[in-house]
Amino acid sequence: METTPPPYPFQRPSALDPPVELRSLRTEPVVRVTLPSGDVAWMVTRYEDVRALLADDRISRNLNRPGAARISNKNKLFQDPKMDPDPPEHTRVRRLVMKALTPARVERLRPRVQQITDEIVAGMLRRRPPVDLAEALAYPLPIRVVCELLGVPVEDQARFRGWTKAFLSIGGYTAEEIEQNMAALDGYMRELIDAKRAAPADDLISALIEVRDQEDGRLGEYELHWWARLLVLVGFETTAVQIGGCVAMLLSRPDQLELVREDPGLLKGAVEELLRWKIVGSSVTMLRYATEDVTVGGVTIPAGAGVIPAADSANQDDAVFDRPEVFDVTRTENPHLTFSHGTHYCAGASLARLELETVLSTLLREIPDLRLAIPAEQLRRHDGNLLESFVEIPVTWGGPHDGDAGDVG
Repeated sequence: METTPPPYPFQRPSALDPPVELRSLRTEPVVRVTLPSGDVAWMVTRYEDVRALLADDRISRNLNRPGAARISNKNKLFQDPKMDPDPPEHTRVRRLVMKALTPARVERLRPRVQQITDEIVAGMLRRRPPVDLAEALAYPLPIRVVCELLGVPVEDQARFRGWTKAFLSIGGYTAEEIEQNMAALDGYMRELIDAKRAAPADDLISALIEVRDQEDGRLGEYELHWWARLLVLVGFETTAVQIGGCVAMLLSRPDQLELVREDPGLLKGAVEELLRWKIVGSSVTMLRYATEDVTVGGVTIPAGAGVIPAADSANQDDAVFDRPEVFDVTRTENPHLTFSHGTHYCAGASLARLELETVLSTLLREIPDLRLAIPAEQLRRHDGNLLESFVEIPVTWGGPHDGDAGDVG
């Protein structure tokens, strides 16, 4: 009798450590796992195989097909029957979107990202520690940045957190609650796009509207709305979890933290090592659909099966990374797959890197004695979310604070 494949995402031994299964299962090139929906998928574990599959046209992101494996039964997540997530259609639309989300536009944000970070950190320092870093910095920064990038008015920014939390839930909300939140977000984005069309400004939505009317491959109205919503969803929540987790990770490794403090030139490498650790969560969001039989490492994944090119496993592959189980900010060869690879390489990767570098450099400069207020093994993550966000990340600085709970809790 065949046993049920193990549930995926795997449980972490602690909030900052990768699941032990990633090492034991990587002895096999392909393993079967059970998704939160109860569907079974084939997880590819090794770096070279994962990288190859991410660029393989036989591995489709279109999960709207009948019988396709689902991440969740309550939430359709990134599935939309009106949007084709595969080439050549996806390539056409992505090319148009990237005309608006240019590296130059992201780089122009650098002074503003620094200014926002300075303001938020100054606010942290006015509070009595310990302070929850997630609420004090990790969430406020990216929501302000992505909303300014898109052109969302300041007074509306707080509403986005509730909408994104519902969208990324795989068990914390009912299907009706998820649909209600998405309908509210869709309605808001329609009104915002109409306002930007009437009065364009120097923001990404105005730039997308301009691209929408170009002659070299029009960006459809629905595509415009879909991408604007997607940029809010992934540009905020993903970066927020990454910021909080990366700071916590670095603080939990005092020897590595000291290296970066002594040599700021290590900062960019530290960011890449933090990204390799894939603190933001598992690779369940990389679920694909095999359009035909695909052979990986001598194992044939049948047509119609769900496939997970597991970047979290690939990033720990000792065939590519020297001592992958060691967190090392001096690592020079670091071709991690956290932002994916190929056609679906993350459109917001440069912005995420910019925010992480800015946060870490600012904290090192402004709060040189910043430290975790609790042992790292006591940090906890939320259950039932697509992104493995932290319940709280208590941090402190300065001398003893008489055991006061500060602003945590």
